[in-house]
Amino acid sequence: MNEMRVPEPTLRRLPWYLAYLKMAAAQGETVISSTQIAQAISVSASQIAKDLSFIKISGKTRIGYDIHKLIEVLETFLGFGRVHQAYLFGAGNLGGALLHDKGLSQYGMEILAGFDVNPRLVGREVNGIPVYHLDEYFERQRQQPASIGILTVPVQKAQETTDYIIRGGIRAIWNFTPFRISVPEHIVVQNTSIYAHLAVMFNRLESGMEQL
Repeated sequence: MNEMRVPEPTLRRLPWYLAYLKMAAAQGETVISSTQIAQAISVSASQIAKDLSFIKISGKTRIGYDIHKLIEVLETFLGFGRVHQAYLFGAGNLGGALLHDKGLSQYGMEILAGFDVNPRLVGREVNGIPVYHLDEYFERQRQQPASIGILTVPVQKAQETTDYIIRGGIRAIWNFTPFRISVPEHIVVQNTSIYAHLAVMFNRLESGMEQL
């Protein structure tokens, strides 16, 4: 529901604010202004104030926001304050790195298990998380339902795997492949292709060098 009401660029910036607020709180700060946040993360104070207006919290004039209250409201609004259970599909290099990432649990995502077809990966545990054969997905989903599927399979298997996991009841897909998967309208998709980001970075790097 939040994503239907709040512009996506705002949703992308809110975690930046949250990360900075947690750092400030850890240093003993109790109040903070949008100007202080702006100076730290290079987003205009007016943009920060506009973004924060979506979460229904207001600061005190010439004082600012209560940091701990703002952190609490942001975590609740972004969904970081509750647990979202997920299964990971493709436990190779990238998938394995995500299974090792303890930070995901701090932001509300619990990966229940990984799935793969590689016999060298199936039956192992990564960071205490079991990796099962893909054929076991429906049974595992029946026993312990997850709403999110993390897709880190080879690109040629992306659509086939997507169709398969949706049939099992997954309602949202975090797609790390460079393939633009097709899904029914009711399925939420978040594409996070590191290769696309690399292309943007390389292009800007080359363009900058050409201007020198």
